[in-house]
Parts: sequence; C-alpha cells; structure tokens
Amino acid sequence: MTTKTYSETWDLEVFFQGGSNSKEFYTYLSEIQTELDQFEQQIQQFSTDSLEDVLASYESVVKKVVQASAFISCLLAQDVKDKSASQLQGKVAQLHAKLQVQLGALDEKLVGIDEVSWSKLIQKDVFQPLEYVLNERRRRAGDKLPAAQEKLITSLAVDGYHAWGKLYNSIVGTIKIPVEENGEVKELSVGQAQNRFSNGDREVRKKVSAAWKKAWEGQAETIGAALNHLGGFRLQVYEQRGWDSVLKEPLENNRMKQETLDMMWQVITDHKGTLKKYLERKAELLGLEKLNMYDVSAPLSAEETILSYQEGAEFIIEQFSKFGPELTEFTKQSFEDRWIEAEDRAGKRPGGFCTSFPVSGQSRIFMTYSGTLSNVSTLAHELGHAFHQHAMHGVPTLNRFYASNVAETASTFAEMIVADAAVKYAKDEQEKISLLEDKIQRSVAFYMNIHARFLFETRFYDERKNGLVSVERLNELMVEAQKEAYCDALGEYDTTFWASKMHFFITQVPFYNFPYTFGYLFSLGIYTQALEEGTNYEEKYIALLKDTASMTVEDLAMKHLGVDLTQRDFWEKAVKKSLEDVEEFLQLTKNS
Repeated sequence: MTTKTYSETWDLEVFFQGGSNSKEFYTYLSEIQTELDQFEQQIQQFSTDSLEDVLASYESVVKKVVQASAFISCLLAQDVKDKSASQLQGKVAQLHAKLQVQLGALDEKLVGIDEVSWSKLIQKDVFQPLEYVLNERRRRAGDKLPAAQEKLITSLAVDGYHAWGKLYNSIVGTIKIPVEENGEVKELSVGQAQNRFSNGDREVRKKVSAAWKKAWEGQAETIGAALNHLGGFRLQVYEQRGWDSVLKEPLENNRMKQETLDMMWQVITDHKGTLKKYLERKAELLGLEKLNMYDVSAPLSAEETILSYQEGAEFIIEQFSKFGPELTEFTKQSFEDRWIEAEDRAGKRPGGFCTSFPVSGQSRIFMTYSGTLSNVSTLAHELGHAFHQHAMHGVPTLNRFYASNVAETASTFAEMIVADAAVKYAKDEQEKISLLEDKIQRSVAFYMNIHARFLFETRFYDERKNGLVSVERLNELMVEAQKEAYCDALGEYDTTFWASKMHFFITQVPFYNFPYTFGYLFSLGIYTQALEEGTNYEEKYIALLKDTASMTVEDLAMKHLGVDLTQRDFWEKAVKKSLEDVEEFLQLTKNS
C-alpha cells in the first residue's frame, strides 16, 4: 500500500477564494449582517409561539459568525503581517459583539416567561434535546441583576474591568528581558525568555531567571494595581448580584460542583509524595541538591529524536488505528484534505490551535512543525480537538459549546495515545527516560503548578475583600502557594509568578486554572477505561463527546463512565494512572 505524501500547508481556498482579499468573504459578511438584523427583529417580536423559529435563526447565524471568525483566525495565524485580515478581524468582531447583545436580549425574554408556561414549553418534543442549555441560559440570566443594571455593568466594564486586563497586556508587550548570549546582550521578549527555561545549560537558565525576576519586579507596582482593581471590580459585581463565593462563576461556567473540585484537589494532594520523589530524583540527575523553579522544565538529555512531518503523520495514524476506525479515518482525511498548517517558516504566529468551520463541517489545525517528538504530541493533541468537533456533527448548535474543563478531553486523550506509543517504541533506555519525563512534566504542571495558581488566586480574593493587597503581600502569597503545591521540594521559588502569568488577568474567564487539571484527569480516567475495554470503546467515547456541552460534568461522568465525580474512586484511578510513569522513571534512573 502506497501512503500519500501529506502537504504541510493547509487549504483555506475551499472556504473563501482569495484569502483576505476574497470578494466572496465580503459578501458573506454582508449576509451575516442581514441575518443579524432579522434575528434582532425576531427577538423584539418574541413570543412563546415563536421560540422554535428564533432558535432556527440562532442556529444559522451563529454557525456563520463562527465560520467567519475561524477564517480570519487562520489568515492572521499563517501571516501575522496580513493587514487586510487585521481590518476584517475588526468587522467580524463587530458582528460577534452584535450577536452577543442579541443573545442577552433573548435571555431576557426567556426569563420573562412564567414558570408554568416555561414548564409546558420545554416539554415539547422540539425543545427536549435543548432542555439543559435553555434552562441553563434562563437560570443564569435570572441569577443576575435586572437587565438595565447588567447593561450598565457591561458598559462600565469596558473602561474599568476589561481596561485593567488590556493594560496588563500592553505592559507585557513592552517588557524586554536583557540576557547575555555569546558575548552580546540580547533583548528578549517574554515569550523568548520563557523558552530559555527549557535550555539544557543551567547557567543560561540561571541568568535568564535573574533577568526575568528583575524585569517583572520593575513593573510589579503597576501590574499589582491592575490585579487589585480587576479583582476589586469582579468582587463588587458579585456582591451586587448577591453571589457569596468567588468560585460561583467559574464553577457554573464549567458546569461542575464545588464538591467535585474539592475532591479532585484532595486526591491530587494525597498522592503528591510520588511527584516529590520525581523532583528529588531529577535534582540528583542534574547534580543539584534541590531544583529551583527555573530547573523544573530543564531537559535531562541533549539528544532529540527527529521525525519528518510525513513520519510524524504516519506514526499518529498508526497509533490511532489501535484505538478505533472512526478516529483513524478522520485523521487520514485531515492530512489528505489539507486541514493542517504545519510548515516551519517565518511570518507565522507562535503556538498552535484548532478551529472549527461549522457551516462546512470541517476544522483547521495550526502549528509549526520542526520534527521533535513534542511536535508530534502537539499535532496529535490538535487532531483530538478536531475529532471532538467532528463527533459533534449532527448535534444542535446550542448543544455544541462545551466548557473549558471538558474542552481538553479529546485532545489530551489523543495526545496520550501517541505519547504512550512513543515511550513503548523508544529506541533505547535514554530515549525512554526522556519521553517518560516529558509525560511526567505534564503531571507536574497540572498537579503542582496549576494547584499553586489556584491556591494563590483563592487566597488573593479572600484578602482583596478587605482592601488592596500590596506587592510584598502578593509575593508572599505566591511563594506560600508554590511551597504548598510543590510540597516544598524546590530550593527557590518564583516570587513574581503572579505578575508574569497572564491567566490571572483574563477578564472574560475567572480562575483560568483548575479547568485544565480537571480536563487532564477526566481524560486520563476515560483513557484508563478505554485501555481496559480495547477497540470496542470508540463508540462509547464518541457518545460521551457528543454530550459534553449539554449536561453537568457530574451527569456526563455518571451517564458515560458510571462514576460519581464527587467521590474519590474516579480521581484516585486517574491520578494513579499518571503516576505509573513516575514509578517507571524512578526505576529506570535509580542507578544513574
């Protein structure tokens, strides 16, 4: 059988011909504008009898807005200097904002329906598949202040709440970190400096760490003010709404209970001793008494296996074929139909993503592939995201917006299939140790680093309720959180981590931390069950993915996995699965 040669560049012409100068795309934006105007009129004339028609219009216009946003994201990612795409991004953002206003107006109409009428309405066959999401929209809107006050908050937030987040982004954009390399001082951006923490030379990491700390300390007062005022605005809004917990919003956004969150962290904490042993062993292998924070991501080996794009693609397809036919065929289609932009060239934006084109029923994956095994994992991860979107085909649009805690389910699952296979087929013991360590790094990130962020943020809000929190106190809170999360296994901590971590300053999403740990462990639990059941598991897996946006995570886990997320068992099994890598790593390195 001859394997097709896979292109490293994607095909966007299939959507709109001519890129950012596409006449077809300009016409498409005009059509969206017309549909939004019609949608607005429908909402103004809303009655219970018109709900079905309103939702049909919603289905159509949302798909088109998402399709337009995805096209622009791809254009800007493949060429950061595409000025026409930048201008179009502004037009699409306006359409998106208009849609959000209209959805707010629709929610008001839903809240206005009395309980008896609503109960009868929601029982109709046509609305039954949408019952959870419609009830959720109605409940959340009813949980807020009257519409006029919420509108005022939204208006004031532009130059208040969100402005602090934008100020933070502006500051980060100007920060330069001077580092001496080969006898000359280079001014590194924050992203470039961060990459140096994975450098194999400790002197490099140490120099970068010192310059990094100095740079953030130089901006700490301003960044501290931004965090205080951003947090203060959020707390004021919560108080006005009568919300007594700072976790209410993030838990609702992630459709999960406090008991589930508490149990997850409890089980992780109970098993951190094994990870502490790993950190101690890594320190030994690097010839250190204790790792400092800047050593945690240091490589153990300078050697790296390189796979061509074709080899990486074939390896992924081969491993997916051991899981199930639908994932395999979907992945082949993604490569053959050029859904992936992977070429290593100048002018592309950094990072990777997967975006959905719901009108066309396709996805596009963006990354820069340079041949490392880490690149292969990233490619598998993004293919997992695309498969999640593929699994949702046929599901009503209202039931497709899954929360961030389950958004990583399919991606992490796909990445695990490939990472496990890479370890299994390692060419020698040294490569096996490196690959295991790469996997363990993820557990350290999710169980320790993210736990530190969660502890810091929780304690910051507790103290912010009583007034402004000084920079000195923010530093203390950060170190206390890191010491607790890392079981005090490190020699030196990052006092300014609160300033350098963008996640604390994202105004649209509070507590941008614990959903990642949940997603990792939830996926691990599913993966463990899949290994036990073998190739027959794919059908169950797809059924689970279809339901990720139309029920709570507790109901999702009970329905598809038969487990109670508020109890220990599921979390225990998932954590233990990840720690098998640590046990193997400790065994392989005990005589090193």
